[in-house]
Order: sequence, then C-alpha cells, then structure tokens
Amino acid sequence: MLAVLLVVAAVVGVRGARPAAAASPAAAAAPVRIMPLGDSITGSPGCWRALLWNQLQNAGYKNIDFVGTLGPQGCSVPYDGDNEGHGGILATNIASQNQLPGWLSATKPDIVIMHLGTNDVWSNIAPSQILASFTTMVGQMRASNPSMKVLVAQILPMNPSNCAECAQRVITFNQQIPAWAQSISTAQSPVTVVDQWTGFNDATDTSDGVHPNDAGIVKVAARWYPPLAALLSTGGGTTGGTSTGGTTTGGTTTGGTTTGGTTAGSTSGSTAGSTTGSTNGGSTTGSSSGTTAGSTTGSTSGTTNGGTTTGGTTTGGSGSGGTGGGGCTAVLSITSSWQGGYQGAITVKNTSGGSIRSWAVTIVPNGGAQITQAWNGTLTTGSNGSATVRSADWNGSLANGASTDFGFLASLPAGAGNPTATVSCSATA
Repeated sequence: MLAVLLVVAAVVGVRGARPAAAASPAAAAAPVRIMPLGDSITGSPGCWRALLWNQLQNAGYKNIDFVGTLGPQGCSVPYDGDNEGHGGILATNIASQNQLPGWLSATKPDIVIMHLGTNDVWSNIAPSQILASFTTMVGQMRASNPSMKVLVAQILPMNPSNCAECAQRVITFNQQIPAWAQSISTAQSPVTVVDQWTGFNDATDTSDGVHPNDAGIVKVAARWYPPLAALLSTGGGTTGGTSTGGTTTGGTTTGGTTTGGTTAGSTSGSTAGSTTGSTNGGSTTGSSSGTTAGSTTGSTSGTTNGGTTTGGTTTGGSGSGGTGGGGCTAVLSITSSWQGGYQGAITVKNTSGGSIRSWAVTIVPNGGAQITQAWNGTLTTGSNGSATVRSADWNGSLANGASTDFGFLASLPAGAGNPTATVSCSATA
C-alpha cells in the first residue's frame, strides 16, 4: 500500500498540474476548509483522501485544510487526514438524528465533498427519502455557511453477493441525483454532482464489492480533483452541473455522463457484504450499551428503539463496549441486524502511550453467532465461535491516541435475540 500510494501520489500530482497559462490558486489569509463527508468509503481508511490531498498540494493548492471531527486512519503517506467519514452511517440517519450541525459547528467548512447513500441504498431506502435527507443536510450546511460549496457524488457501484438488487438500486439512485442538485443549487451556494460511478468496476476496483482497493482509490481521487480544483481556483462553482473527471461549466458535462441503466463500471463476482461498514435493512434506530470486564474485555448488547423496519431487516443500532489493558482498546457497534444475521463495526484505538505496529481484536459472539466475513482486517475463526481480526498492512501502524476501524458480518441462529459480543484488543509495539 505504501509503495502504491507514494507512486500514485507522484503520478496524479503530475497529471493534476495545470498548464502554465492557468491562473494560480488564489492566496488567502485563512485556508479554505474542506470537509470530506461520508461513510467508511470516506473514512475507513478512505485513502483516496490522501491521494487527493497530495494531488492538490502538488498542483499548488497549498492554502487548504481538510477538516472533520475524525482523524486520519493510516494510508502511510503524509496528508491532512481530518474527515467526517463515519463507518456504517446512513444519510437518512444523519438527517433524522440531526448529527450534521454539530460536525459543522466544530469544523466550519467552506466546501463539503460528500459521498453518501451507499448504506441507505443497501437498506432499500427509497431514493426520494435519501435525497430528502440530502436536502436537509444542504440546508444545515448553508445555515453554517451561506456560501457553502457542495460537491455531491453519484455513488460508486456496488455488487455484494448477498444483495443481488444493490447494483441496480445504485443506478436508480444515481439517476435522480442530477435533477435534485439542479433544483437545490444556487449561485451563492452551488451544488455540483461528481460522477463517481462511470468507469468504476466493482469487481476490479474494490476489495469486497463495495470498498475501493488500491486501483479504486486512484479513480475516486481523480474524479474529485477537477471540480474541487475549480472551486479553489475561482471561488465559484457550477449550478446543478455534473463532473465526470473533466471540467464542468455552466451546467454541462465534459468527459461523459452516466446514462440510465448502463453497466460501465459495474460487474458481478464481488465478494459478500461489506457496505461501508453497515446496513442490510430498514431504518430502525438502535442503541447498545457496553461494559468492560476486567482490563481487557468488554461486552456489547444491542437493542432496537422505535423506528421502522424495511424488508424485514433492521438498520441502526450503535453500540459501545470494549477492551483495555493490551495497548489498545476496541469498541463495538452493532450497525445493523436482520433475521439470521447482523453487521458490526469495531473501532481500535492505540492507548499504549507510544506507537504500535499492529493490533489484533478477538471477538466472542454470544447466542451461537458466527463471524463470517470481515473487511479492513484479516479474519481467522476458531471452532468455539470466537474470531480474531488482525490489522491489515495499511492500518496496523497507529500513533498514540490514533484510531482505525473494521467491519464484520455474522450469522445469528433463530431465536438468539439481540446480537451481542465480547471484544478484546492487543497491540504490538
């Protein structure tokens, strides 16, 4: 990963360099504050942000600041890693739970680049409901900054083996984004659509059918760069335009558009079920409580609170609970559950007082559950139902206080009740 990122950062820097005749990025007394907003595609670890940051720096855009309440999660190259990429998050939950205003108040962005909706689409939430949530969030952005510039993605294709309908759902959702953007965009606060779908192949550009791999993050960064650089150069934007990697002017698109139902960049054969760390269900909001046993173990129990369930699945359920004592802590969240299974996310934090080179989290599911898959880590399972997830090459090295996360899927026997698990963490310095 390190070699790939270093080489790619150099290459995209050359490609991103502007002709000598182009205007230089305008100097400003204060840096332009840019919030990457999304789910685990943006934040876990979201290494396209590292490529994009270095591409902007290499092109001369020095007076910028990536902002967010979350810190960097690896990627092995220097970059400004602050972000608002919350693994497992749904756009509809951000809006209904009024989460965005607090993030905006803490970070004061001038520009938001947003890739959201993957988890909502997986949950079979109607595009109209997702876009209504987008409208709420854009209103909150403008309340924070009336001149907010928003880049919103037509989301990446996904084709996990346990969601045969997801590929078409993404297409259907993406088709409705440009008209929505056109309707809400203003001259003072433009909303520009960035086509992240066209040319992206879920079989070759993802590690699991959903999350970008080394090839995928290059494509993601390359699509964000032109419209973001245009905003940084001019301070303006395109009203209701769509960018597919070219230059967007006056609401027209250079470099191609996504046309309904096309399958460029969407192929089958991807591995099962990681959606940005969440989902498979409806819109039930849940909560969990965690307790710590001794110094190294914790248990998390999930309960659902109100909300609605779509298609027999439940989405939501945040949890807490985790480790201590082993140089790192692990906090478990139950991000979604459905009849016969659930999905979880675990945040690992270095609490050793120094740097660590790797970590390992042991998960002991309760109720006869079995961990079947994990992403952003290497999974091994035991005969007693326990599982261990070890850090990947790119997210094991953590400075003191730094964190990263991974996700997993688990099967759940009938009648087992709410999903729970005990987790513990150990680190290698």
